[in-house]
Amino acid sequence: MKHRDLNRRPLTSLLAIAASLLAFTAQLPAHADDSGVQTHPDDLKTFKLIAHRGASGHAPEHTWAAYDKAREMGADYLELDLHMSADGEIIVIHDDSLDRTTNGEGRVQEHNLEQLKALDAGSWFNEKYPDRADETYVGAKLLTLDEVIGRYGKEVRYYIETKSPQRYPELQRELVETLDEAGLIESGSVVIQSFSQASLQEIRGLNADIPLVQLLWYSPREEGGLKEWNDTTPAPEDMTDADFKKIASYAIGVGPNVIYRGNEVIDQRFIEQAHNNGLIVHSYTINEPEQMQRLIGWGVDGMFTDFPDRLRAMVD
Repeated sequence: MKHRDLNRRPLTSLLAIAASLLAFTAQLPAHADDSGVQTHPDDLKTFKLIAHRGASGHAPEHTWAAYDKAREMGADYLELDLHMSADGEIIVIHDDSLDRTTNGEGRVQEHNLEQLKALDAGSWFNEKYPDRADETYVGAKLLTLDEVIGRYGKEVRYYIETKSPQRYPELQRELVETLDEAGLIESGSVVIQSFSQASLQEIRGLNADIPLVQLLWYSPREEGGLKEWNDTTPAPEDMTDADFKKIASYAIGVGPNVIYRGNEVIDQRFIEQAHNNGLIVHSYTINEPEQMQRLIGWGVDGMFTDFPDRLRAMVD
């Protein structure tokens, strides 16, 4: 897949990004560093457009329609969220329950593959977004990781999140083995992210060649200030170089939310400090053009978006 450059951006934005990336890439190893972390510097030097659950603003998330549209719109990565079925199949779905995005009920892990494949994972989109409805979405099926890899192979890059890994102790090993057998680790076609440090650490132990990204979710505390969901870091304003370096010991980047209920929870200083400590920053989930442009100016290294076409128009 093509990775477009940024030579048509406003000069001020380009200079800001260039300065941040120079600070970051100077610290990137070409091979595994002393801690065993392997990166793909050539791929990570340029801005990345990550299709959040595919082009999920245009089609039902994690379906062929959403993924195919994301590719057509020039996404650099397809994001995949993973759960497991009762019979051990890796299923691509965001929620741990079926209620929101299918006509089924209950947890994903309570159903076997045959039961999951019988569900309609597309009609909900037409009902929720009638202005974007398409009759071809009706009856869309849940997908397995094997099916997605089988369809796209090395033609795309995958940005994979391990969801609720505490519920699936075997997920990490199954995932790494699947990616390795498909040659996606060797080809540099995959990044794995998680809110769970334990999940990332296990993956790193299984194969240190996979780039890892630590997801972060900041929201207000009842007593004031901000809190990271899993206490992975202090509040953004209290972050020190040591906090960033701790993450850099096992991951190549961080994936923070930018907004919580209309209020920004990170700023440009957060991004610059991450870069200064050798981490890339892939922010989520950015759908409004004004916010996209502001984050580009701040020097983020990539964004997750439900609308890849909107972001592609800005970075082409």
